[in-house]
Amino acid sequence: MGLWAPDSVDGAPRAAYSGGMISEFEELSDKIDQLAEMTNALRRENAQLRQANAALVVENMGYQRRLSEASGRIVALLEKVPALEDESKSESNAESDQDEDEQPATDHQPEKEDVR
Repeated sequence: MGLWAPDSVDGAPRAAYSGGMISEFEELSDKIDQLAEMTNALRRENAQLRQANAALVVENMGYQRRLSEASGRIVALLEKVPALEDESKSESNAESDQDEDEQPATDHQPEKEDVR
């Protein structure tokens, strides 16, 4: 056979593989092996990241639940605050009514508020 390979599909004679072509194929094969190794490493890393992400999603849901519960408690406390203010105002009014009964009648002028 020699340097020439049998005719190809198109009928043109082809040269046999040279030493240079074989080394190029070996380099290409090595690069394909490296690519396969890298692909497997990336798949493993991707699986680990997905697991870590799933754990963080669960943790985040717990934090959201706790935040919602705390928010509910704050709303409940805030709903009680106006009732306490109303009670203190009515108590304050009752006390001032008693104080007025005990004090002599004088010209009562309201105090000026300090507006800043």
